[in-house]
Amino acid sequence: MKKIKLIYNPYSGDKTFKFDLDIYVTNLQEIGYEVHMFRSIKQGDIEDHLKHIQKDFYDAFIVSGGDGTINIVLNCLMKYELNHIPIAIIPSGTANDFATFLKLPKEPDDACKIIANNKTISVDVGLCNEQYFINVCAGGLFANVSEKIDKNFKEALGKLGYYIRALQEMHTYKPINLKITNSNEVIEDKFDLFLVLNSSGTGSIKNLSPRASISDGQFDFIGFRNVGIANLPSVAIKYLKGEYLEHDKILYFQDREIIIESVEDVYSDLDGEKGPMLPIAIKNIPNAIKVFVE
Repeated sequence: MKKIKLIYNPYSGDKTFKFDLDIYVTNLQEIGYEVHMFRSIKQGDIEDHLKHIQKDFYDAFIVSGGDGTINIVLNCLMKYELNHIPIAIIPSGTANDFATFLKLPKEPDDACKIIANNKTISVDVGLCNEQYFINVCAGGLFANVSEKIDKNFKEALGKLGYYIRALQEMHTYKPINLKITNSNEVIEDKFDLFLVLNSSGTGSIKNLSPRASISDGQFDFIGFRNVGIANLPSVAIKYLKGEYLEHDKILYFQDREIIIESVEDVYSDLDGEKGPMLPIAIKNIPNAIKVFVE
């Protein structure tokens, strides 16, 4: 019998995943899996558990949680050379940007059907200094909202809590001086926000970079050059038309390696988790993991 490891965060999102556990176990057993569960209850316990797993013991992983939980598991898979094992993602967190991009279902029956069909795709992974990310590396305005928001506030308001916290930041935020190096040029300017995207969206915005692909071996960089309140309407209008990447306040390019530096103390954000302080060297690792898809 094949073995599958189910890792879940009981505190993610609306905290209802635990009520579906028996449905998952039943469905997985019916398609030939022996299910081993791990319930995450504190910071660091997922890594403490996964680092002891033998490389060929499991046939698949299931991860239930938000983007943060997915990021933690991703870092463990890469760090402990478990990334050859396919992973199924169940979006049960407040923010599920990567799962949304892949259109992954939340319902137990639908999620287990995907695993039963055994269809996987190879996905690129980003390496930022010594930390990994699967969806986005960001910095500047809004980038660290998920880290700053009060836990009780997030639980009470869900995604709305993120938006309220982001609006609060706008009143005090000042642009940051960045030096950005890619394969073709070096750019120095003031930026409100930078995004290094693997998929096309983040922050529940689905099509920030319509040209992005999770399997093309490169990232989509989007930098907002000191946009300011006055320019927001024109950027928003062009976004709605699908033309905002050509706006003169937007820096856009694609590359597989990017270096971002600043004389200021700026922390990056990786999939909603705290990343390293700038300077950061970002590298695309092609086809690094396998993900179950419809």
